[in-house]
Amino acid sequence: MIAPLIPYALRGAIWYQGENNANSNHPELYALQLPVLIRDWRQRWGQGDFPFAWVQLPNFQPKSSAAAKWPLVREAMRRTLTVPHTGMAVAIDVGDAKNIHPKNKREVGHRLALWARAQVYGEDIPWSGPLFKDYSIIGDRLVVRFSHTDGGLIARDGAVRGFFLAGADRHWLPADARIVGDTVVLSHPQIAAPSAARYGWADNPDCNLFNGAGLPASPFRTDDWDPLTKLD
Repeated sequence: MIAPLIPYALRGAIWYQGENNANSNHPELYALQLPVLIRDWRQRWGQGDFPFAWVQLPNFQPKSSAAAKWPLVREAMRRTLTVPHTGMAVAIDVGDAKNIHPKNKREVGHRLALWARAQVYGEDIPWSGPLFKDYSIIGDRLVVRFSHTDGGLIARDGAVRGFFLAGADRHWLPADARIVGDTVVLSHPQIAAPSAARYGWADNPDCNLFNGAGLPASPFRTDDWDPLTKLD
């Protein structure tokens, strides 16, 4: 369906897809497929590295902390931001547990427009929710740093939710999380030596981290362990 459009001129592309990949036997392949798609379109159009953005998969299915397949596609989408001239609209808060095609496309379109206005047309505005940057372990605490914290990190509707912590035994427990500047400090009384953290790692996670511009943080993980490990 796309091929007949070549070589009509374009200014950029936006992409909203991935649900079937998330429900497949190998959702991890999206980490290869999305970058290949971008490179292929750019090569075939012959108009350089035109801007390309996508919508990260929204929350779907009943709320649960059990790790399933959708987080793998979200992770692949976040990591594809290393491809030049790309962007991502996070939609982890505007999905529908019962509808694989959620109706709130207005907010999704707004977030894509923020990216285009800032990255394509040069407006000086916030355009992304908080993205995982790096982390450090200090004693019994794991400190996560974020980029795109415009206006500061904020927990909507109470205390920070959605973070899990594990030690070397890879047993995940819900973390005590508090915001400190552009970081979130994680701990748990049963984990004396934390090894890894995850945020929003479920099909429909209970997570509430935003920046001051009202944009949600992307789900992420710091580990490379079995992604389907059950979270307590």
